[in-house]
Amino acid sequence: MSSSAERLGAGAPVAAVLRALARRAERDGIAPPAALTGSWFGSRAVVAPSLDVRAVDAGEALRTGSRRSGGFIGGGWFLALRYPDDGLDSLDATGAWSDSVLRMDDQGCWWFESLSGQSCPPDVRRAVRRGDVAQHWEIDWIPPDGDAHRAAVRACLTAIAAGDVYQTCVCTRFTGEFRGSVADLFADGIEATAPERGAFLGGVASFSPELFLSRHGNEVRSSPIKGTLPLSADPALLRRSEKEVAENVMIVDLVRNDLGRVCLPGTVTVPELLQVRPAPGVWHLMSTVSGALPPAVSDLDVVAAVFPPGSVTGAPKSSARRFIRQWEHAPRGAYCGAVGLSSPVAGLELNVAIRTVEVSGSTAVLGVGGGITIDSDPEAEWQECLTKARAVTGLTARAKVPIFVG
Repeated sequence: MSSSAERLGAGAPVAAVLRALARRAERDGIAPPAALTGSWFGSRAVVAPSLDVRAVDAGEALRTGSRRSGGFIGGGWFLALRYPDDGLDSLDATGAWSDSVLRMDDQGCWWFESLSGQSCPPDVRRAVRRGDVAQHWEIDWIPPDGDAHRAAVRACLTAIAAGDVYQTCVCTRFTGEFRGSVADLFADGIEATAPERGAFLGGVASFSPELFLSRHGNEVRSSPIKGTLPLSADPALLRRSEKEVAENVMIVDLVRNDLGRVCLPGTVTVPELLQVRPAPGVWHLMSTVSGALPPAVSDLDVVAAVFPPGSVTGAPKSSARRFIRQWEHAPRGAYCGAVGLSSPVAGLELNVAIRTVEVSGSTAVLGVGGGITIDSDPEAEWQECLTKARAVTGLTARAKVPIFVG
């Protein structure tokens, strides 16, 4: 494998480059770009200039084992793992392989990196240098049924009181009519919300703040988020809330157990517990669980042991998943799955696909939910859903609708 890295220098912001690559795709009749933005592999952005997203074999895409990153990424499998609505443990994946990427490093410098030694195409170089302006898009959102969600929360509280489950993430969804380009939606969204783990792949625009899984060399890490307050509230209240703290600690224990299935005995630790972090529209409690893997363990082994993410299922995970199928009346799809990149050089990183819009044709879906514990209040949980959704449903196009005067 003859890899190469070409320094392109300072260029347009990530969103403007994505818009330029999307216009290039429309002009040339090729697949649109895919992108990871925020904080990925120690970089601000990893972009596939054109990616033909389709169903892929997760076993093939995740077969890589131990490897380390020195800053170079080069390419790999861009993947979206859908939430297993059927209750099975199979991995339903879409994505594609890209043997070259654009990477904005942590200093804001653009690079064109290739696993095959390819040089940067001139039109891709122009996209980086010039970027492009916003184009109009819109979504007419229809809110979910609040009564149905409150009823699902009450059913969950009954199950918790009976000892059938300790915590379950109960979700609902907004739907809407979408017009425009998903690339423009994502570009405008990352400019407005600056998500830590943003991802754009096919019809999926994820503005996620949450790391599901990273694997570099033999080190594996997961940073579950549980516990939420509006950004207008005092963040200190999160650490003082028994309900929010219990919600986070239960999922930390679940993630420790999941990683313990594949990590070396005695290596699973919690280097961060109950850290208060800002996210679009809210404050969250975030913790980090890490461990060391035996050299023979593949990415597939790790993902199979921990997917779907504990923060969007509950504890015990098997019981929570069973109840989710009873209480939620529509499939989650990409929401509550994971999106990211498996690179043969740099490692594996996946987000938790929350704050995520999935577009199919002219239909857009936004899932939203929260963890239910014995101290949960159905009305408060409903309001939390609305608060979380507002960071996405409140997005507006940067470009205005053109007005033609005849």
